[in-house]
Amino acid sequence: MLATLYGRALDSRLPASILHDDEAARAVKRIDYDFRKTGIKRTSAVGVAVRAKTLDDWAAAFLARNQEATVLHLACGLDTRAQRLSPPASVAGVDVDFPEVIELRERLLPSPAGDYRMVRSSVTSDEWLQEIPADRPTVAVFEGLSMYLTKDDGKRLIQRITPSAFAVANCSSTATGLWAYDCRNGCRQSGGPARHCIGESTTRPSWKLGMTGLNAENPGTAWNWGWTRCPHSAG
Repeated sequence: MLATLYGRALDSRLPASILHDDEAARAVKRIDYDFRKTGIKRTSAVGVAVRAKTLDDWAAAFLARNQEATVLHLACGLDTRAQRLSPPASVAGVDVDFPEVIELRERLLPSPAGDYRMVRSSVTSDEWLQEIPADRPTVAVFEGLSMYLTKDDGKRLIQRITPSAFAVANCSSTATGLWAYDCRNGCRQSGGPARHCIGESTTRPSWKLGMTGLNAENPGTAWNWGWTRCPHSAG
């Protein structure tokens, strides 16, 4: 969470910034922490920004086609997507994460204008579902989440947000997912076990979800949902 926040802040300071996430930069200044411990450097910050920008662009394209919609951000952490997208008043924004994370968001980040709410809940719980309007299309964004879920939790999560949702996420094959977790120092610092990955090259169970997905690890493709265990995972 701190690693990606710092990555976006570093990117914002570059002359050719990709994301221009000034809110992330301001949040970093409010935190008394040695961000060098995250292992994020300028090169990895660009990778963080590219991934976030890809998801932002996909979400924005969805909103351009659906003027009255919901942006659901699962495991939002300290991401400032709600501020970056700056959607019209007809769009509802719902950010979901653990209570302690939402409390930190409230202390560090300004609340976006318009119809926006934060929900204190694990994404594997059912509590947040009642906060999602059922009368409009939804774009569900989960960035850096899928690899921390067990196979059953991941499948159940996706099933709960179908069939009306369009999902954008950073999902990957087992090999790519393992690289993303084991080789990027910022992910190792998170302390969470990498469990499963989803992507076009995995073994796909026949879930028949009726959901369209886009993968930020391979932006040119849409994929059918599959879920496979990461090697050496704990779950």
